[in-house]
Amino acid sequence: MATREEQLKAAQTALQASEFAKGLALAENLLAEQRRDPEALYLAAVGSRYLGKHSDAEKHLGALHQAMPEYGRAWQEEGHLALALGDKTKALEAFARATRFNPALTASWREQAKLLSAAGRNAEAAAANAQLERLSSLPRELIAVTNHLHEGRLLRAEEICRHFLRSSPKNVEGMRLLAKIGIELGILDDAEFLLESAVAFEPDNIQLKLDYTDVLRRRQKFGKARAQAQALQDSDPGNPIFQSQLAIESMQTGDYDRAFELFDAVLEKLPRDPATLTSKGHALKTLGQTDEAITSYRAAVSAKPDHGDAYYALANLKTYKFENSEIDAMRAQAARPDLAFMDRVHLSFALGKALEDREDYEASFKHYDEGNALKRAQTRYSADAMSRELAAQKSACTADLFAKHEGVGYDAHDPIFILGLPRAGSTLLEQILASHSQIDGTLELPNILALAHRLRGRKAGQSRYPEILHELTAEQLTTFGERFIEETRIHRQGAPFFIDKMPNNFRHIGLINLILPNAKIIDARRDPMDCCFSGFKQLFAEGQEFTYGLEEVGRYYADYVDLMDHWDAVLPGKVLRVQHEDVLDDVEAQTRRMLDFIGVPFEDACLEFHKTDRAVRTASSEQVRQPINRKGQDAWKPFEPWLEPLKQALAGRH
Repeated sequence: MATREEQLKAAQTALQASEFAKGLALAENLLAEQRRDPEALYLAAVGSRYLGKHSDAEKHLGALHQAMPEYGRAWQEEGHLALALGDKTKALEAFARATRFNPALTASWREQAKLLSAAGRNAEAAAANAQLERLSSLPRELIAVTNHLHEGRLLRAEEICRHFLRSSPKNVEGMRLLAKIGIELGILDDAEFLLESAVAFEPDNIQLKLDYTDVLRRRQKFGKARAQAQALQDSDPGNPIFQSQLAIESMQTGDYDRAFELFDAVLEKLPRDPATLTSKGHALKTLGQTDEAITSYRAAVSAKPDHGDAYYALANLKTYKFENSEIDAMRAQAARPDLAFMDRVHLSFALGKALEDREDYEASFKHYDEGNALKRAQTRYSADAMSRELAAQKSACTADLFAKHEGVGYDAHDPIFILGLPRAGSTLLEQILASHSQIDGTLELPNILALAHRLRGRKAGQSRYPEILHELTAEQLTTFGERFIEETRIHRQGAPFFIDKMPNNFRHIGLINLILPNAKIIDARRDPMDCCFSGFKQLFAEGQEFTYGLEEVGRYYADYVDLMDHWDAVLPGKVLRVQHEDVLDDVEAQTRRMLDFIGVPFEDACLEFHKTDRAVRTASSEQVRQPINRKGQDAWKPFEPWLEPLKQALAGRH
């Protein structure tokens, strides 16, 4: 019996040999086994078109667009089909969409140039031809890399790109593409180095500078990112792209006045630009100016009715209640077959929240489940791989390891790590502690995760971390701790202590203890059903892929509790566990307990945390600006009929 890959290859070979009936038959055999197989749908659409079976081709493409709305080749095939049917307008629209999702599709650029020229749109035709010429000038390896990158085959793209750069080490487009692959894979330090080098080779390349600024922001090097954005804006002060970029970087450095000035400058030129209106809304939300944020988000929706990002931003305020007309509008957009992937994801989560507020729980769960299913299909998350990763921590980080390294590491007392799972109440704990005069709140800092990643080594599939912790010298451990303090200083306001609220740091408590033995660690824990279902309902920006399935999030919670039990056993007294429900029952007692653990005196301001004026960038930003309440408790119970996979995973039955 041939494998799926062998059957796909046979169908593709038949089509390339103009054996269209054979290729179609092979593709349809695959679809009989899996009717939503994207690659089989694509080949079936191509075969059907060549055989003149246009209605079948349309059916296959419709299913393919639904499964993969941003698959560029599918839209290119839609353009070829439209041409076969004589619909030049639809063809042009399809080819344009194809190149938006995959800019390496030369056939789509060529057809756009022809259609635009025939329509007398000469400037646009020239632009399409320019893109075609640019692609023609690229080495064929880089065109292949671009195709693989935009079609989600990251490891193949990386393999080809690295091979190409070995023979052409100073090719800036190759460096840029490898950096983009690195960003997708989360290897941000490599991406930064590549882009910094590429900018040095071609200092006038605008795209390189924009990409470099982006990776600096992702690495939370906000000062450097802002300097890059400022240089771009200085080079062309009236350019709205550069103004927007500088506004975003100004936000990250806390200069909100400058950010708003720049957003308003863009909106003077482009008063209905949805991206700028949404970004301005985010800035207003971060500062607690909720009414103004709502106005900005609504303006973005008015300008672009399918702008899912703005709808989800309204839902993500947690306190916003959608009007009936807004729910109807979201449903109408969600029904569109050509809706962009992330707009569909955003609308799914927004509709879930809107209908939950209406107590229509069955419909609400359907939308939450749809949004999570879309993200789950997109992500490369494996619950089995995560379980193995956390088990490796238990195997490597033994009591003997910590006894061997006792007394080493950097002796700073500054850091307070609040960790655990997202949606467990960590933002509330941070807000309480950051209201103290001696404690700075910062961000979810990536530094520990980045260090752990570097310690893995560079060979794919052969991670040396955490076993490498046994090999590190006292000097290395001290250097790592000192570097953490130095690299995070930019986020501090001068208080003796500061908080790093990255929840995923619970995976690396062993590493933290070795490099910063005097750091304080607080485990923010919440009732498992409340915590997991809240995570399932939340669309995270990145880094929390385990939340996109009920079984996945339940397994992750169970693995987290198991690992925390291990840390308690090998590092007794190192971690203070703070149960969210205990905070709700007696906030003063839990606040005093945390402050005693840190070693600072009690201050009344910690109990008035909702009055503290600071930027809060997490999903709980509006909730922590209100006094203690129990709105989130037992929120899962109305959804209980659909939560059996979560219950089973939490019980360890997987």
